[in-house]
Amino acid sequence: MPLFSMNKGNLERIDKIDFKLEREIQKITEENLELIFGLDFVKSEFQLNNLRMDTLAFDNETRSFVIIEFKRSSNFSVIDQGFAYLALLLNNKADFILEYNESKDISLGRNDVDWSQSRVIFVAPQFTRYQRQAIDFKDLPIELWEVTKYKNENILFNQLKASRSSESITKLSSKSEIVQKVSDEVKVFTEDDHLKNISDEIKELYDELKERIYLFGENIEVKPTKLYIAFKSNTNFCDITLQRNKMKIWLNVRKDTLDDPRGMARDVSDVGHWGNGDYEIIIKPEEDMDYLMTLIRQSHEINS
Repeated sequence: MPLFSMNKGNLERIDKIDFKLEREIQKITEENLELIFGLDFVKSEFQLNNLRMDTLAFDNETRSFVIIEFKRSSNFSVIDQGFAYLALLLNNKADFILEYNESKDISLGRNDVDWSQSRVIFVAPQFTRYQRQAIDFKDLPIELWEVTKYKNENILFNQLKASRSSESITKLSSKSEIVQKVSDEVKVFTEDDHLKNISDEIKELYDELKERIYLFGENIEVKPTKLYIAFKSNTNFCDITLQRNKMKIWLNVRKDTLDDPRGMARDVSDVGHWGNGDYEIIIKPEEDMDYLMTLIRQSHEINS
């Protein structure tokens, strides 16, 4: 991806430079893990049963472990390696919890982890066409991220995403035993999972809300999780759960900082709730969408 700098109205191309070592990519990523991926660092070079993982991380939002592998060469199978790591994780849950507890100040119990949200991230300067095609499934718990270094010391992380029309990996007749076993326990959630069993009115309301949110800017990302659909900029600014005849929305805004003269949002800072932030809004089809968007926009501006 070309990168340019502006010099007196003229664009000057900034050339790419190669990473000297795989370890360089790993060091940059581990030192900025929360900023890049929103993950909590656990362990570097974690080894178990003759398999070594470059980085072990934890996703506090989904309460799940994430394994990160760094590659400079392109001679590897993302499916084979990815599912081998996931199988190792699922077959040795106690060892991963023990490693977390020995590395952190807080104690993690077996029931504190959502193993169904486990995933593997591969980071490399470039992936081949075959590796890109290998992840073209809508529910694959494997992510590919290309990292590029430029001469001006800029670093670009870019996720390669599956096409919108991709099919489920569970439909492949050629799945290996490991892929089948992992697929039975690990679940990658999509918007379609949240759109089941809701009324047509709520479906239309959600579509309208999503369309309006996209108008905030080009950097909006939709990330379905087990409990809600997250809308992210730099971080989550709006989390939505769809129910039969209503939507629940959580705004990632601290208590007493939301400008809400009508009192549409409820303070949930002292009660348990799913989404991020201190405010919850329950929306039905007859609600004022224009006013709702003024509240969501505030959260977007805070988290961008």
